[in-house]
Amino acid sequence: MKPATAKISSSALKHNIQVIKQKAPNSKIIAVVKANAYGHGVVFASSVLEPLVDGFGVARLEEALALRANGIIKPILLLEGFFSPKDLPIMAVSNIQTVVHNEEQLVALEQAELSNPIKVWLKIDTGMHRLGVHLAQVDDFYQRLKACENIAPELGFVSHFSRADELDSDYTQCQLSRFLTATENKVGERSIAASGGILFWADSHLDWIRPGIIMYGISPNERIGKEYGLKPVMTLTSSLIAVREHQQGEPVGYGGVWVSPTKTKIGVVAIGYGDGYPRNIPENTPVYVNGRLVPIVGRVSMDMLTVDLGINSQDVVGDEVILWGKELPIEEIANKTGLLSYELITKLTPRVLTEYID
Repeated sequence: MKPATAKISSSALKHNIQVIKQKAPNSKIIAVVKANAYGHGVVFASSVLEPLVDGFGVARLEEALALRANGIIKPILLLEGFFSPKDLPIMAVSNIQTVVHNEEQLVALEQAELSNPIKVWLKIDTGMHRLGVHLAQVDDFYQRLKACENIAPELGFVSHFSRADELDSDYTQCQLSRFLTATENKVGERSIAASGGILFWADSHLDWIRPGIIMYGISPNERIGKEYGLKPVMTLTSSLIAVREHQQGEPVGYGGVWVSPTKTKIGVVAIGYGDGYPRNIPENTPVYVNGRLVPIVGRVSMDMLTVDLGINSQDVVGDEVILWGKELPIEEIANKTGLLSYELITKLTPRVLTEYID
């Protein structure tokens, strides 16, 4: 009998990279492994991926240094850029690339004293309006970057879609057009497609793609990754720690919010919000037990949740319970709960055991 365990499959991860390569065969790949590889374990994921990709993308310098400390030698890009001028000497020594998206970062690079030049990607705001240089500023930034001795000669250009999963919107095509116009006649490789762009907007693949959620087998929209040929890398499991006879009209759990309409059997599962499973979920959110879906009933507790196994069930203590995975796609849990798949996988706590499998 195992407590809450995330089973992480290397073969599924490799499979998904091959699917991504088939969709964008002429693009190089920056594998996005920020947030502990979306909850899948950054050391494991980067080790599996390094022979298959051209570089890695992270959000923070600490994440990049952790990759270097674990033997990753391929290029690493700080997708949010650096946070302090003090980071620059470390980045130069460790061969870490950076996005530049504001004046303060550019000035810091111009004023720094570095042992080696740093590869820079100029981030252009094409419509997300979160980070990036305004379109009217691109030429000025480009000239200053080209003139700065601390910056490697080969610039890159990067932007980010805000609605790539909305297939009936023309906003993505508008962003792509802005990006292509802003980088026209400028020397440097270009990247704008993350997961949604890779799946749905072939014209956006350009020189580099940046797969994130799809690398882990999860769809960036409400559909299921399997529909795009992807395999879930994570299966979240736990075990039944009790099976109890339960009478009609009796409640279960804190607040007595669920009352059984019939005589049944209640299974107690060793996982709760202390493990990162969401507390506030709709009634009848499913789990998978012994080949069938059964509903969660009552409130999710810190360490446990309860499911209605049914009066004729034969489940016993120790049986495996799947919270999401191949048998129960995480997208279905996301759609049921109103949460993002991204949230579900990145909110798992360190208490969840990790088991790496083929």
